[in-house]
Amino acid sequence: MSKPNFHAMSQKELHDYVFAHREDQEAFYAYVDKLHLEGNWIEMPPLQSEQDLENYPKFIERIRSSSEPRDGAV
Repeated sequence: MSKPNFHAMSQKELHDYVFAHREDQEAFYAYVDKLHLEGNWIEMPPLQSEQDLENYPKFIERIRSSSEPRDGAV
């Protein structure tokens, strides 16, 4: 059986593939490489308490927007 082209997959497709094929290390490393290349994360120091989240409005906005339904999905 041939492997899919991990480089041609979107981040979401590769994420789904990795979760469905957890033993596939090649897919996992391709996913991590894609995350690193796209660099769409927000870096922040470790939190000391829940109240520390108030100091990171961009992070909170990203979490809120990513949890909203997309394409009219509910």
